[in-house]
Amino acid sequence: MPDGAVWRASLTPAGPGTLRVSVSGGAVRGEAWGPGAEWLLEKLPELLGGSDDPDAFAPRHRLVAVARHRRPGLRLTRTGLVLESLIPSVLEQKVTTDEAYRAWRLLVRKYGEPAPGPAAGGRLWVMPAPRTWALIPSWEWHRAGVDNKRASTILRAVKVAARLEEAVGMEPAAAQARLEVVPGIGPWTSAETVQRSHGAPDAVTVGDLHLPGIVGWALAGDRHADDAMMLELLEPYAGQRHRAARFILLSGRVPPRRAPKMPKTDIGRL
Repeated sequence: MPDGAVWRASLTPAGPGTLRVSVSGGAVRGEAWGPGAEWLLEKLPELLGGSDDPDAFAPRHRLVAVARHRRPGLRLTRTGLVLESLIPSVLEQKVTTDEAYRAWRLLVRKYGEPAPGPAAGGRLWVMPAPRTWALIPSWEWHRAGVDNKRASTILRAVKVAARLEEAVGMEPAAAQARLEVVPGIGPWTSAETVQRSHGAPDAVTVGDLHLPGIVGWALAGDRHADDAMMLELLEPYAGQRHRAARFILLSGRVPPRRAPKMPKTDIGRL
């Protein structure tokens, strides 16, 4: 927003809610609207990283230490909402970021609802409830560019939405294990989810197309590193591997591009 405030719309356990966060004179102020307003304000400290412990991290490489020095206020945030992180993560499986964002935007705008409060008016939308996701017809998934495999995974997940949301009260590893019981949700998707829902400092993403090469290049000069090599390089950060990977990404040290970008495929045009 022009005034520097950050707005967020969520489907909370209490219902839809809109949150506005602003900073003035070093103080953070939160305002909220809708049935989920009280829940959002209660969770605001965690959303801002209040439950994170950045001092638990000790850099083991110069590059990581420099990145941390440049961003001393970096905290891992915790949304406390599982499906809100899980469904976008499923949409990101095996496609470009642009394709995933487009699918999320189209589906939320069509089946969600305008966010309560002054930020409504078409600018902010709340994602659909689990039952609404379950009722989206197959052709609408196709029009949004979502293949049957990803759509089926989401449909299986929303059928057990309550059980998955319970995972927010678990330790991150246990939460990942519960998520991975759903066919179509593997280590990549579960890690991407708990990084956001739990603020999990050790939930390193495996199975990613780019991350192993970036970590390998940054820490060992090996752009061809695989998951096994990445995990070996991150072993000194056990308990904080996701945070270490975040600092590596923030360092900007990535291998030179040698191949064209992953092509976009819009199955909605087929």
